[in-house]
Amino acid sequence: MSNERKRREALVYHAKPKPGKIEVRPTKKYSTQRDLSLAYSPGVAEPCLEIAKNKENVYKYTTKGNLVAVISNGTAVLGLGDIGPEASKPVMEGKGLLFKIFADIDVFDIEVDTKNIDEFINTVKNIAPTFGGINLEDIKAPEAFEIERRLKEELDIPVMHDDQHGTAIISSAALLNALEVAEKNIKEVKIVVSGAGSAAMACVSLYCSLGVKKENIVMFDLNGVLHEDRDDLSEMQKNFAVSKEYKSLADGVKDADVFLGLSVGGVLTAEMLKTMNENPIVFAMANPEPEIDYDLAVKTRDDIIMATGRSDHPNQVNNVLGFPFIFRGALDVRATAINEEMKMAAVRALADLAKQNVPEQVNIAYGETKLIFGRDYIIPKPFDPRLLTEVPPAVAKAAMQSGVAKEPIYDWKRYEEELYERMGNDNKITRLLINRAKINPKRVVFAEADHLDVLKAAQIVNDEGIAKPILLGRKDVILELMSEIEFDDENIEIIDPKEDDQKENTIRYGDVFWKSRQRNGVTQLDAHKLMRQRNYFAAMMVNEGDADALLTGYSRAYPGVVRPMLDLIGMEKGVSRIATTNLMNTSRGPLFISDSSINIDPDAKDLARIAQMTAHTVKMFGMEPVIGMVSYANFGSSKNPHARKVRDAVSILHEHCPEITVDGEVQVDFALNKNMHQSKFPFSKLAGRKVNTLVFPNLDSANGTYKLIKELNHTDSIGPIMMGLKKPAHILQLGASVEEMVNMAAVAVVDAQEKERKRIIPVGI
Repeated sequence: MSNERKRREALVYHAKPKPGKIEVRPTKKYSTQRDLSLAYSPGVAEPCLEIAKNKENVYKYTTKGNLVAVISNGTAVLGLGDIGPEASKPVMEGKGLLFKIFADIDVFDIEVDTKNIDEFINTVKNIAPTFGGINLEDIKAPEAFEIERRLKEELDIPVMHDDQHGTAIISSAALLNALEVAEKNIKEVKIVVSGAGSAAMACVSLYCSLGVKKENIVMFDLNGVLHEDRDDLSEMQKNFAVSKEYKSLADGVKDADVFLGLSVGGVLTAEMLKTMNENPIVFAMANPEPEIDYDLAVKTRDDIIMATGRSDHPNQVNNVLGFPFIFRGALDVRATAINEEMKMAAVRALADLAKQNVPEQVNIAYGETKLIFGRDYIIPKPFDPRLLTEVPPAVAKAAMQSGVAKEPIYDWKRYEEELYERMGNDNKITRLLINRAKINPKRVVFAEADHLDVLKAAQIVNDEGIAKPILLGRKDVILELMSEIEFDDENIEIIDPKEDDQKENTIRYGDVFWKSRQRNGVTQLDAHKLMRQRNYFAAMMVNEGDADALLTGYSRAYPGVVRPMLDLIGMEKGVSRIATTNLMNTSRGPLFISDSSINIDPDAKDLARIAQMTAHTVKMFGMEPVIGMVSYANFGSSKNPHARKVRDAVSILHEHCPEITVDGEVQVDFALNKNMHQSKFPFSKLAGRKVNTLVFPNLDSANGTYKLIKELNHTDSIGPIMMGLKKPAHILQLGASVEEMVNMAAVAVVDAQEKERKRIIPVGI
């Protein structure tokens, strides 16, 4: 790609579809006058009065506790230098975006139009009550040192200049692991540094805290080595000045163990690299061109351990590994500072994480067969999801131990769950579902509990308090498997319908079933025999109130499992056909797909009913359904009966269910791309709306689509969720995973909760 094209793309990215990269979004309801009266006058007066009584209440009633200011005066922006506060704003917005997507921290970026240290400090101090933390960014040295030092002394919230400490923390973690790989003693290594700005100073200071001896560090700037005879050094630079004369960087690099580059590209040559000690450690972090080209370096020394600031080479020293998670931990204990203990905790946590087994999703994300700790993997990858659950707790604990935490954490398991909650919007609906189930857990029959994965799912469901499992199957097998996985809850009910101790129940259930079907050719003996089959027995348990819901289908084909549910449980009043929907946790948010498992080729009326049931299910998940009725055609563009069927279904829905936001027939891309939809079909009820539900015209298309999304995009799927049955019964896909079964157990519980409240599907078609 040409430089001009890159330039255009960067400008368009920042300008379209709306300028900038971040925005403020409401977190409370605002749809009614009542909502607005609570959000502003007169309701807002109440939290104001509470905060006036006790300033600490500001953390309870406002966003202060999760709000960080990213502040700059634009005097040292990236590789651009002193470009001013306005020109620095895109960078500050970008920093805010990273805070949000990596650690769910909200940011206001603030650009201050002054180069005067006192004016800058006073500005930050005056706005500090708004924020839970201050991230100083792109401020030139030596002013940056003084600004950070004074703000840390004068403010009671965390303050960190990320250009200094972020690089220091990440490179320190990399250094610890590189030294381990190289089998070198930190107290003995010689370190040569190219660059003596704020980042370099922070790095060498932290290295010394780790055990590097100050006399073993040699630093160079544009004017040569930092020598004690120079009169142009800052106080911090004087601290690392040496007495020995070095003619040049090449002279200093001889016999060095570590090269740290925080300067400009190309200053370290291949010849210089050859003079370093065995297993040289080279951190060439100038961007976009490192101090030595990566390919040249590894070609010159096959024993090199190298890191850069670039994402296209191994071992990227990227500040995003640090600042979001450090501030996350600091904010979560309401730390009054980010001190050395907290920074050191972050270093250790990052170093340790690189030694742990890497999740497969990280390997896949980075195109690796298997990332293993070693020369090419000494620090975690930026998109490793474990960063959010490893680094913040380490920082928070260090804050508590060092006495700067005002709100200590005592329940670390709960805190870990909170961090998982922050991992991504695409999984939040699943966590909400599980939490909802936990509020009022129900008795769920696992009809195939003599299968290991089913039993594992039941164990998780029980341990997490999602449901109260009832284990159905061969009792001896279940007990053996329970012992194997250490599932030793004595209160768990285990039932084998074929054993003698269940004879009374099989007869009772059989009689009930026989009486309901005796005029349909079912004999009493046949009914009793059927009750010895687990799916019939489980269904009757739910029917008779001995259980609240059931899960089955793990080891049996779907059609054979559906039949007992229809025979025994039957459909809700007013429902003429059952259906299923699958909830896909996509990157664009939750997406429901119907009918994914039951109806092979429904007619128009049945399609309308499926859409109506799906709308009810979507609401059960706390969402307002926006339904696209899918076809290969758009709004009458085809007269084929297949397209007409979908069009007729939409007409039925518009007539009988005007409260549902639904339209079609529409192609999938137009349904999901609201801008494209708005442009071409502004008359549609879906125009300008984000579609969260797709109803397909037949089983082939729905089933194929949800499985395609699941496999190609590695999207979590919850379902098939059964719709239309009188009682909560859900049939798993053959060979469902443990996670899928856990999620479906939560669905079954919520379904039971809904039916207990008698929230049934409204009859309107």
